[in-house]
Amino acid sequence: MFPEVEVYRYVTEQTFDAYLFQLVEGKQKFISQIMTSKSPVRSAEDVDEVALSFAEVKMLATGDERFKEKMDLDMQVAKLKVLKQSYLSEHYDLEDRILKHYPQQIKDYEERITAYGNDAEIASQHKPQGDDKFCPMTLNGVTYKEKADAGEMLLAICKENPLSQPTVIGSYRGFQMEIYYDTVNAHYCLNLCGMRKHKVELGADALGNLTRIENEIAKFPARLEAAKTRKEETIAQLETAKVEVEKPFAFENELKEKTERLNALNIELNLNEKDNTVIDDEPEQNGEPAEKKNEDRER
Repeated sequence: MFPEVEVYRYVTEQTFDAYLFQLVEGKQKFISQIMTSKSPVRSAEDVDEVALSFAEVKMLATGDERFKEKMDLDMQVAKLKVLKQSYLSEHYDLEDRILKHYPQQIKDYEERITAYGNDAEIASQHKPQGDDKFCPMTLNGVTYKEKADAGEMLLAICKENPLSQPTVIGSYRGFQMEIYYDTVNAHYCLNLCGMRKHKVELGADALGNLTRIENEIAKFPARLEAAKTRKEETIAQLETAKVEVEKPFAFENELKEKTERLNALNIELNLNEKDNTVIDDEPEQNGEPAEKKNEDRER
């Protein structure tokens, strides 16, 4: 019968409407942050766009210009405090990164650079020879010069060592080799042990395993360059963080001025004092009226 319904809100100046909208404002501050289609939140701020609109209606109902100014300052100071809290959180995070995170990362990359440089140098000193591009491999004390023989022996050794603890089995291209069984992924793995351990996943193909070992060694120079690049990037991030951490809160002066004005209004409107009249006028709960006590004595 009525396809459209219009809703009107009327606010009367200097009435109880101000208090009612204050209650609605307080509820709205949290409801709109929790009832959302986004991921569930674990915290809620006390400033919200819809809540601020309720606060504006509440201001209109007071009629006193000072109350309007106070409520406006309440909202502005609340927003600035949220911004300052965010600034402080980022500031503390930057300090933590400057003191711990970035130095530790730089140290880690320096260790990687040293290790990859050393291992790449070892690999370059023991380059594969011959038509099949194979370097002699030592397995269980025996040196194999043929690629196919070394691959078959490597598979046989794997079957004889079904343990998850790394076991040394020989050497190849200047690196000590150890194998172990990866119980999680259910296959054998081989470590090329230089200054760092380089993991190679083994399969059932004898020649394919040797190719995987060569591919892992071929990655050393690229990993060395990547570690150098990441170190330079981390140093740049550290320098940027040192500059950012020195920047003050951009709205510090505005927050200070508005907070001082808000405190002055609270004092002027006697909002900073608690009303103790009701408490003072209440009779003692454990006492009795004086007249009744006198009557008891007369009796």
